Amino acid sequence: MTQGRTVFIVLVALVVGFGSGFVLRPILVPVGPTAATAGISASIPAMIEPRGTQYFRAHLDEARHIVEQCQTGAVRGGECATAETAVVEAEGKERFGKFMGN
Repeated sequence: MTQGRTVFIVLVALVVGFGSGFVLRPILVPVGPTAATAGISASIPAMIEPRGTQYFRAHLDEARHIVEQCQTGAVRGGECATAETAVVEAEGKERFGKFMGN
């Protein structure tokens, strides 16, 4: 009989402890960024989406500059491919226009 009471008391204590932990967690540990994590995230560069081919088609000078930097190794990532695609397409259209006499 004593052993049954002990098990029951332990189970009730666990349920109350877990329940109060879930209720009090937002109060004890704020959800927003803390000073320690804000300092770390500020020092890590943010991952920026590479600009698309449409952007580089509109800005061919910048695309050519990016392609030059990619060849030297100063720039890496998805922008190298999209800038090169835009430059190749623009040069192809220019050659085709010259071929057709336009």
